[in-house]
Amino acid sequence: MRVFVHELRAQQLAFWRSKEAALFIFLFPLLLFVLLGSVYSGKIYGVPAAQALLAGLIGYGCANTAFAGLAIQLVVRRELGILKRLRATPLPAATYIAAMLASTLIVFAIQTVALFVIGRVAYGTPFPTAIGSLILAVILGAAVFAALGVAASLIRSAEGSSAVVNFILLPMAFLTGSFGPTHHYPAFLQAIGDVLPLKYFIEIINAVYLRGAGIWTKPAAIGVLVAWGASGLVVSALKFRWEPREG
Repeated sequence: MRVFVHELRAQQLAFWRSKEAALFIFLFPLLLFVLLGSVYSGKIYGVPAAQALLAGLIGYGCANTAFAGLAIQLVVRRELGILKRLRATPLPAATYIAAMLASTLIVFAIQTVALFVIGRVAYGTPFPTAIGSLILAVILGAAVFAALGVAASLIRSAEGSSAVVNFILLPMAFLTGSFGPTHHYPAFLQAIGDVLPLKYFIEIINAVYLRGAGIWTKPAAIGVLVAWGASGLVVSALKFRWEPREG
Protein backbone atom coordinates (compact mmCIF):
# COMPACT_ATOMS: atom_id res chain seq x y z
CA MET A 1 0.00 0.00 0.00
CA ARG A 2 2.83 2.37 0.80
CA VAL A 3 4.41 1.82 -2.63
CA PHE A 4 1.04 2.30 -4.29
CA VAL A 5 0.42 5.62 -2.52
CA HIS A 6 3.90 6.81 -3.43
CA GLU A 7 3.40 5.89 -7.09
CA LEU A 8 -0.08 7.44 -7.13
CA ARG A 9 1.41 10.70 -5.86
CA ALA A 10 4.07 10.52 -8.57
CA GLN A 11 1.40 9.96 -11.25
CA GLN A 12 -0.61 12.95 -10.02
CA LEU A 13 2.46 15.19 -9.98
CA ALA A 14 3.40 14.10 -13.49
CA PHE A 15 -0.11 14.82 -14.77
CA TRP A 16 -0.56 18.28 -13.28
CA ARG A 17 2.98 19.35 -14.19
CA SER A 18 2.27 18.61 -17.84
CA LYS A 19 0.69 21.70 -19.41
CA GLU A 20 -0.56 19.66 -22.35
CA ALA A 21 -2.30 17.13 -20.11
CA ALA A 22 -3.80 19.78 -17.87
CA LEU A 23 -5.09 21.75 -20.86
CA PHE A 24 -6.38 19.10 -23.25
CA ILE A 25 -7.42 16.38 -20.81
CA PHE A 26 -8.67 18.35 -17.83
CA LEU A 27 -9.60 21.83 -19.06
CA PHE A 28 -10.90 21.11 -22.57
CA PRO A 29 -14.24 19.55 -21.47
CA LEU A 30 -14.76 22.49 -19.11
CA LEU A 31 -14.15 24.97 -21.92
CA LEU A 32 -16.50 23.05 -24.22
CA PHE A 33 -19.22 23.22 -21.57
CA VAL A 34 -18.84 27.00 -21.25
CA LEU A 35 -18.95 27.45 -25.03
CA LEU A 36 -21.85 25.09 -25.72
CA GLY A 37 -23.79 26.36 -22.71
CA SER A 38 -23.54 29.85 -24.17
CA VAL A 39 -24.86 28.72 -27.56
CA TYR A 40 -27.74 26.39 -26.65
CA SER A 41 -30.97 27.70 -25.16
CA GLY A 42 -34.40 26.33 -24.35
CA LYS A 43 -34.76 22.72 -23.27
CA ILE A 44 -33.15 19.42 -24.19
CA TYR A 45 -34.64 16.13 -22.96
CA GLY A 46 -37.22 18.20 -21.08
CA VAL A 47 -34.66 20.02 -18.91
CA PRO A 48 -32.76 23.32 -19.40
CA ALA A 49 -30.22 22.96 -22.20
CA ALA A 50 -27.23 23.73 -19.96
CA GLN A 51 -28.20 20.90 -17.61
CA ALA A 52 -28.46 18.38 -20.44
CA LEU A 53 -25.15 19.58 -21.89
CA LEU A 54 -23.51 19.19 -18.49
CA ALA A 55 -24.52 15.53 -18.43
CA GLY A 56 -23.19 15.03 -21.96
CA LEU A 57 -19.89 16.74 -21.16
CA ILE A 58 -19.43 14.46 -18.14
CA GLY A 59 -19.58 11.62 -20.65
CA TYR A 60 -17.13 13.30 -22.99
CA GLY A 61 -14.83 14.14 -20.07
CA CYS A 62 -14.79 10.51 -19.00
CA ALA A 63 -13.83 9.26 -22.47
CA ASN A 64 -11.33 12.09 -22.95
CA THR A 65 -9.63 11.50 -19.61
CA ALA A 66 -9.77 7.75 -19.16
CA PHE A 67 -9.63 6.60 -22.78
CA ALA A 68 -7.73 9.23 -24.77
CA GLY A 69 -5.52 10.56 -21.99
CA LEU A 70 -4.48 7.15 -20.71
CA ALA A 71 -3.87 5.71 -24.18
CA ILE A 72 -1.66 8.62 -25.22
CA GLN A 73 0.32 8.56 -21.96
CA LEU A 74 1.00 4.84 -22.25
CA VAL A 75 2.06 5.02 -25.90
CA VAL A 76 4.40 7.95 -25.27
CA ARG A 77 5.93 6.36 -22.18
CA ARG A 78 6.38 3.06 -24.01
CA GLU A 79 8.04 4.58 -27.05
CA LEU A 80 10.34 6.73 -24.88
CA GLY A 81 11.46 3.57 -23.10
CA ILE A 82 10.00 4.66 -19.74
CA LEU A 83 7.85 1.55 -19.36
CA LYS A 84 10.77 -0.71 -20.23
CA ARG A 85 12.96 0.94 -17.59
CA LEU A 86 10.19 0.64 -15.01
CA ARG A 87 10.04 -3.10 -15.63
CA ALA A 88 13.68 -3.29 -14.52
CA THR A 89 12.95 -1.60 -11.17
CA PRO A 90 11.53 -3.22 -8.01
CA LEU A 91 8.20 -1.47 -8.63
CA PRO A 92 5.61 -4.20 -9.38
CA ALA A 93 3.96 -3.80 -12.76
CA ALA A 94 0.51 -4.25 -11.20
CA THR A 95 1.18 -1.41 -8.75
CA TYR A 96 2.26 0.91 -11.55
CA ILE A 97 -0.83 0.19 -13.64
CA ALA A 98 -3.12 0.46 -10.59
CA ALA A 99 -1.61 3.83 -9.69
CA MET A 100 -2.14 5.09 -13.25
CA LEU A 101 -5.76 3.96 -13.20
CA ALA A 102 -6.38 5.50 -9.76
CA SER A 103 -4.77 8.75 -10.91
CA THR A 104 -7.06 8.78 -13.94
CA LEU A 105 -10.10 8.30 -11.69
CA ILE A 106 -9.00 11.18 -9.46
CA VAL A 107 -8.58 13.52 -12.43
CA PHE A 108 -12.01 12.60 -13.81
CA ALA A 109 -13.64 12.98 -10.39
CA ILE A 110 -12.18 16.47 -9.98
CA GLN A 111 -13.24 17.34 -13.50
CA THR A 112 -16.80 16.19 -12.78
CA VAL A 113 -16.99 18.33 -9.65
CA ALA A 114 -15.63 21.30 -11.63
CA LEU A 115 -18.33 20.84 -14.29
CA PHE A 116 -21.05 20.92 -11.65
CA VAL A 117 -19.57 24.04 -10.04
CA ILE A 118 -19.24 25.85 -13.39
CA GLY A 119 -22.78 24.84 -14.32
CA ARG A 120 -24.14 26.15 -11.04
CA VAL A 121 -22.26 29.45 -11.17
CA ALA A 122 -22.60 30.20 -14.89
CA TYR A 123 -25.97 28.67 -15.80
CA GLY A 124 -27.78 27.92 -12.55
CA THR A 125 -27.82 24.16 -13.13
CA PRO A 126 -28.70 22.08 -10.05
CA PHE A 127 -26.29 19.88 -8.16
CA PRO A 128 -27.04 16.13 -8.42
CA THR A 129 -29.42 14.57 -5.92
CA ALA A 130 -28.56 10.88 -6.38
CA ILE A 131 -24.99 11.31 -5.12
CA GLY A 132 -24.33 7.61 -4.44
CA SER A 133 -25.44 6.57 -7.91
CA LEU A 134 -23.42 9.37 -9.48
CA ILE A 135 -20.26 8.22 -7.67
CA LEU A 136 -20.85 4.65 -8.82
CA ALA A 137 -21.45 5.86 -12.39
CA VAL A 138 -18.21 7.88 -12.36
CA ILE A 139 -16.25 4.86 -11.12
CA LEU A 140 -17.88 2.54 -13.67
CA GLY A 141 -17.29 4.92 -16.57
CA ALA A 142 -13.68 5.60 -15.60
CA ALA A 143 -12.98 1.87 -15.24
CA VAL A 144 -14.52 0.95 -18.59
CA PHE A 145 -12.86 3.72 -20.59
CA ALA A 146 -9.54 3.18 -18.81
CA ALA A 147 -9.66 -0.48 -19.88
CA LEU A 148 -10.31 0.66 -23.44
CA GLY A 149 -7.52 3.22 -23.11
CA VAL A 150 -5.02 0.55 -22.10
CA ALA A 151 -6.18 -1.53 -25.07
CA ALA A 152 -5.79 1.47 -27.39
CA SER A 153 -2.17 1.81 -26.28
CA LEU A 154 -1.33 -0.77 -28.97
CA ILE A 155 -1.07 2.26 -31.29
CA ARG A 156 2.34 1.98 -32.87
CA SER A 157 3.83 5.49 -32.73
CA ALA A 158 3.95 8.22 -30.10
CA GLU A 159 3.72 10.88 -32.83
CA GLY A 160 0.48 9.49 -34.20
CA SER A 161 -1.17 8.52 -30.91
CA SER A 162 -2.99 11.81 -30.36
CA ALA A 163 -4.32 11.90 -33.92
CA VAL A 164 -5.51 8.28 -33.82
CA VAL A 165 -7.17 8.57 -30.43
CA ASN A 166 -8.96 11.81 -31.30
CA PHE A 167 -10.04 10.31 -34.63
CA ILE A 168 -11.93 7.77 -32.51
CA LEU A 169 -13.00 10.04 -29.64
CA LEU A 170 -14.48 13.07 -31.39
CA PRO A 171 -16.80 11.21 -33.80
CA MET A 172 -17.88 8.97 -30.90
CA ALA A 173 -18.73 12.04 -28.83
CA PHE A 174 -20.81 13.59 -31.64
CA LEU A 175 -22.62 10.33 -32.42
CA THR A 176 -23.54 9.52 -28.82
CA GLY A 177 -24.90 12.86 -27.60
CA SER A 178 -22.02 14.42 -25.71
CA PHE A 179 -22.54 17.74 -27.48
CA GLY A 180 -26.31 17.69 -27.87
CA PRO A 181 -29.22 15.46 -28.89
CA THR A 182 -28.81 13.01 -31.75
CA HIS A 183 -32.44 12.19 -32.59
CA HIS A 184 -32.26 14.37 -35.74
CA TYR A 185 -29.21 12.53 -37.09
CA PRO A 186 -29.61 10.23 -40.13
CA ALA A 187 -30.60 6.69 -39.19
CA PHE A 188 -27.25 5.18 -40.17
CA LEU A 189 -25.38 7.59 -37.86
CA GLN A 190 -27.76 6.79 -35.01
CA ALA A 191 -27.15 3.09 -35.65
CA ILE A 192 -23.39 3.61 -35.33
CA GLY A 193 -23.88 5.58 -32.12
CA ASP A 194 -26.02 2.78 -30.70
CA VAL A 195 -23.06 0.37 -30.56
CA LEU A 196 -20.58 2.76 -28.96
CA PRO A 197 -19.88 2.62 -25.20
CA LEU A 198 -20.13 6.37 -24.64
CA LYS A 199 -23.82 6.30 -25.56
CA TYR A 200 -24.58 4.00 -22.65
CA PHE A 201 -22.46 5.92 -20.16
CA ILE A 202 -24.28 9.14 -21.11
CA GLU A 203 -27.58 7.25 -20.80
CA ILE A 204 -26.68 6.37 -17.21
CA ILE A 205 -25.54 9.93 -16.41
CA ASN A 206 -28.76 11.33 -17.89
CA ALA A 207 -30.83 9.00 -15.72
CA VAL A 208 -28.86 9.74 -12.56
CA TYR A 209 -28.39 13.49 -12.97
CA LEU A 210 -31.31 14.66 -15.10
CA ARG A 211 -33.95 12.36 -13.59
CA GLY A 212 -32.54 11.67 -10.12
CA ALA A 213 -32.82 7.91 -10.75
CA GLY A 214 -30.59 5.22 -9.29
CA ILE A 215 -27.87 3.69 -11.43
CA TRP A 216 -29.60 0.30 -11.03
CA THR A 217 -32.49 1.58 -13.19
CA LYS A 218 -30.25 1.18 -16.26
CA PRO A 219 -29.18 -2.50 -16.13
CA ALA A 220 -28.95 -2.84 -19.93
CA ALA A 221 -26.62 0.16 -20.21
CA ILE A 222 -24.50 -1.17 -17.35
CA GLY A 223 -24.29 -4.55 -19.10
CA VAL A 224 -23.13 -2.99 -22.37
CA LEU A 225 -20.47 -0.94 -20.57
CA VAL A 226 -19.22 -3.97 -18.66
CA ALA A 227 -18.99 -5.91 -21.93
CA TRP A 228 -16.95 -3.12 -23.52
CA GLY A 229 -14.70 -2.95 -20.46
CA ALA A 230 -14.18 -6.71 -20.47
CA SER A 231 -13.27 -6.56 -24.17
CA GLY A 232 -10.71 -3.86 -23.39
CA LEU A 233 -9.19 -6.00 -20.63
CA VAL A 234 -8.91 -9.01 -22.96
CA VAL A 235 -7.18 -6.97 -25.66
CA SER A 236 -4.90 -5.39 -23.04
CA ALA A 237 -3.92 -8.77 -21.62
CA LEU A 238 -3.08 -10.10 -25.08
CA LYS A 239 -1.50 -7.08 -26.73
CA PHE A 240 -0.07 -4.72 -24.09
CA ARG A 241 3.67 -4.12 -24.52
CA TRP A 242 6.27 -2.63 -22.18
CA GLU A 243 9.02 -2.33 -24.78
CA PRO A 244 9.15 0.23 -27.61
CA ARG A 245 8.07 -1.13 -30.96
CA GLU A 246 10.81 -1.66 -33.50
CA GLY A 247 10.57 0.03 -36.83
